[in-house]
Order: sequence, then C-alpha cells, then structure tokens
Amino acid sequence: MIMTFLLVVHHIYSTHVNRFEKQLAHHKICLQRDQLITLQLNLGRKCNQACRHCHVDAGPNRNEMINGTVALAICDWITAHTPQIVDITGGAPELSQHFRRLVETSCKTGCEVIDRCNLTIFEEDSFGWLPDYLAAHKVTVVASLPCYESENVAKQRGGGVFDKCIRSLKRLNSLGYGKSLPLHLVYNPIGPTLPPPQPRLEAKYKKSLRDEFGIIFNHLFTITNQPIARFANDLREQGKWSEYLELLATNFNPAATDRLMCRNTLSVGYKGEVFDCDFNQMLGMHMENGARLYLQDITPANLKGRTILTGDHCLACAAGSGSSCAGTLT
Repeated sequence: MIMTFLLVVHHIYSTHVNRFEKQLAHHKICLQRDQLITLQLNLGRKCNQACRHCHVDAGPNRNEMINGTVALAICDWITAHTPQIVDITGGAPELSQHFRRLVETSCKTGCEVIDRCNLTIFEEDSFGWLPDYLAAHKVTVVASLPCYESENVAKQRGGGVFDKCIRSLKRLNSLGYGKSLPLHLVYNPIGPTLPPPQPRLEAKYKKSLRDEFGIIFNHLFTITNQPIARFANDLREQGKWSEYLELLATNFNPAATDRLMCRNTLSVGYKGEVFDCDFNQMLGMHMENGARLYLQDITPANLKGRTILTGDHCLACAAGSGSSCAGTLT
C-alpha cells in the first residue's frame, strides 16, 4: 500500500509542472546543485513520539530503520569523501543501533556532526547515556521545541512533552551546551501560517527560557511546515490545503532560492538511496540516472551542476524569509 502511494506521488510530481517550477520560470531562476557541504542521513522512521507537524510521519510503531550493511557503506563514503557536515536525523536517530558508529566515524574523519534531537529521547529507558555521549564527541545538538509555552508544545507534540524538554535542556546546559558546545532550538508554526521573523522570536525564546528556567541556547531556527505527511493530512481535514499552498505561492521569495539547502545538501535514506532533500525523500522523489541512485553511486564532484527535482512542496522553503534545516534564508 505504501509503495503504491509513493509510485502515484512520484508520477504526479514527474508529469505536471508544479507551482514552484512556475515561480522559478517566472523569475528566470535555474535551480541546480552546488558544491556539497552537508550529508544528511535519515536513519529511519521509528520515533518515541508522533508529532502533528512531522514530515516523516514518524512514530513508535514505525519499523523502517537503517541496517548494518547500509550504515557501513555510509561510513566508508564519509571516510572517502569527508563532507564538511554530517547531519543525522530520523525519526529519532538515536534509536538506531548504528547511531554511534556513524557519529564516531564522522568525528574521526573531521566532520561537524549534527544530531537532530527531539529532547524527550533522553528520558526513554536505556538512553540516559546519550547527553554525555553527545558532549564527549562535541556533537552539535539541534533540538525541536516548537514553543516556549507548555500549552502550545502540547498541541503539537503531546502532553507532558514540554516538561521533559525543559529537563533535557537543563541537562545539556550542565554539560556545556549553549556555552562551549552548540545548542540550537527549532520552531515550527502550530498551524498553516508562515513563521514570524526569526530574530524577534529567538529573542522571546531566550528571554522566556532564561527567566523561567535558567536555560540558555545559541540560536533558534524557524522552519516552515511542509505540506506533506501528517501536516498535509491536517490541512486536508481542515479544508485548508489549497489555502496553505496559495499562502506559500503568494509569499514566494526569489532571493531565498540562492540559499536553498537542496543546493548543497545530499539526503540519504535508510536504504542508502539519495535525494535532493529530506522532504523529497519522504515523497519518494529519488535521484535517478536511468535507475535509482544510491550513495555509493555518487561523488561530490558529480553532484555539482545537477538539476534539482522539485514539487509544489518546495514552495515552503522559498516562502517569506525562506526556510531550511538551519532556519531562515534571507
């Protein structure tokens, strides 16, 4: 059933000119890959949470996870090509038994390692070791905290999550995160709106978390919700699908396209396939060359200049101030 759905989605995206491509054509923008900076690894769909905005549709009942053969092949590729950044995500990537192997290989090779962490994983059974491990390997933590108010976090991530996040952030601070080690937080809007200006919201986050809990962090990343997976289902159920796409299209910002993450990020799925971004990965929009490409088929050199596969969902990355895994673009 899932495979049939992905084939239908891929057919739709490959046979009609999407609204994002129309915007690119109107503004005479050619969207091609540049020099590779970030290798983003999605270790699978399993997660200890099931958040409403999750573009991965991750959750506790998902079992799709990277296996040892793929993890070893990725480690070999990292050692051979030394990307500047290895960005590890999921699901909850720490649930993978191969998480530590990937972290340690990347660190040994000299890459900056990012763990995209939901914070609540620290309080799961058998994961008490994780904060100390991340600190010992100087891993950059990018943590989801969709609001500095408990009520709003509960709407998006469930009851009790906010308190767990606060405890986890305090623990990270005690290990030097937010000071000598980088700790960044991620905001996603609760509904079908664009994020507010990142600097202004960051200031509110910092003041609230510092004043109420004594928590500090480095930067806030505001990320526009992608109209895929659970968030797309919510939009359709509320009758706001067309309205949201119109909002994104109306706010298209051509300046944001210069810094879209698909230009310098390569996304790798849990089976080793490659994609222009994690969002394309979730829609089954594979990079191909007559057949699906896997990481071992790619070198940084033959990525440069390659045309990027796009869809209507790409409007989210170029709306307003732009959106990426590192926050706003303009």
